[in-house]
Amino acid sequence: MNAEFFAALDALETENGIPKNYMLEKIETALITAFKRDNNNNTNVKVYLDESKKEIKVYQLKDVVESGTVENPALQIELEDAKKVNHRYEIGDVAEIEFKPKDFGRISAQTAKQVIIQGIREHERGMLAKEYESKKEELISATVYKVDPVTGNAVLNIGKGEAVLNKTEQIPGEVLKEGKQIKVYVTEVKNQVKGPVINLSRKHQGFIKRLFELEVPEITDGTVIINAISREPGSRTKMAVSSSNKDVDPIGSCIGAKGVRINTILEEIKPEKVDIIKYSDDPVEYIKAALSPSTVIEVKVNTDERTCRVLVESNQLSLAIGKEGQNARLAAKLTGYKIDIKTPAAAAAAEQG
Repeated sequence: MNAEFFAALDALETENGIPKNYMLEKIETALITAFKRDNNNNTNVKVYLDESKKEIKVYQLKDVVESGTVENPALQIELEDAKKVNHRYEIGDVAEIEFKPKDFGRISAQTAKQVIIQGIREHERGMLAKEYESKKEELISATVYKVDPVTGNAVLNIGKGEAVLNKTEQIPGEVLKEGKQIKVYVTEVKNQVKGPVINLSRKHQGFIKRLFELEVPEITDGTVIINAISREPGSRTKMAVSSSNKDVDPIGSCIGAKGVRINTILEEIKPEKVDIIKYSDDPVEYIKAALSPSTVIEVKVNTDERTCRVLVESNQLSLAIGKEGQNARLAAKLTGYKIDIKTPAAAAAAEQG
């Protein structure tokens, strides 16, 4: 058993990357606990794991005392008996006496097996936590393993483990089916006793940003800059972009030739739509762009109060406001301005009244 035991540790180090010394320490501690438990904790034990000789030995530790003064045979030994073990022992020394219980092999085998299994799990959990901690606020690829028919929560295969994408973090309206390949955004990694808890999202604003970074090289190299994003998951996103190179069209870069880049993103987040607008340091121009696809006549800005009055023709009013106010709401989140949209006639009436 001992030779197989040390061979197993070699295999763990080679195949799983679990350091042998780490496992030896854990097994030594576990064996001490096991032997003390089996002897009602009424003994002091020391374990030697000799890798070179492929041996596991257990010793009882006993204080060497004068003859006739032993009060606890489990913890003390008379000098005369101690010298039979090693003639160098003197009163006050701690004698090491090899301990050979009947079920030594069974105890050590069971304990070693349990510790090895636990060690593998701990190591895997630690490696998983470390790996995904480095991917916080990044996109990872996943495969839908199963979907709970009651809660709608999806269990995802994320490579070296599994994680749950809660229904509350899925894009409203999307249907996840077993085997589907998706991308998810890592919002947080918590290392807990039972293993790392990886929080994932497809509703997070950062999810959209990372999708564009993945598909648009000009964003990755810093030529095109994502200045702001406002999003209502499952429905619509507005994204403001600019370019550090006057010869590069930031909107065209995001859309791609024949719409290939934007279509890849839309396929990932459908039924959600994306409006890409050009960012401007001029709040008037920025607000006009943010309210697209409507055409704006005039924007009056109060920069101190971060408010603005926007005038549009009557036939553009519903377009500017959007269904249930969505277009105006997203434009306000994008620009950071409170937007009041009126027709010229309504604005004139308000001033007179």
